Amino acid sequence: MKTGQKQRHPLLPPLTIGNRRFAWGERTYVMGVLNITPDSFSGDGVDRDTGAALEQALRFQQWGADIIDVGAESTRPASVYAGAEPAPEGVELERLLPVLRSICPAL
Repeated sequence: MKTGQKQRHPLLPPLTIGNRRFAWGERTYVMGVLNITPDSFSGDGVDRDTGAALEQALRFQQWGADIIDVGAESTRPASVYAGAEPAPEGVELERLLPVLRSICPAL
């Protein structure tokens, strides 16, 4: 290996998504998390507001995010929050698809 060259991850081959190539181990990737659940634990959720979701996704892009994770399923643990249940697939899709239709063309 050449001096100053970063070593790739020995088990994970590079991954190409769209026009982006992720070579694990070459550098640290930054991910912006866009919470679209109505009960976002971090208080930064945009719920189903596609305009707010688009604005936040564009901010993440401006700030240098390599990946944007769109969270349409709450991860709050049922052991801590009484009554916490996984969202049915249809509910998750109702949250997710309008937001993806809003942000994907803009990024």
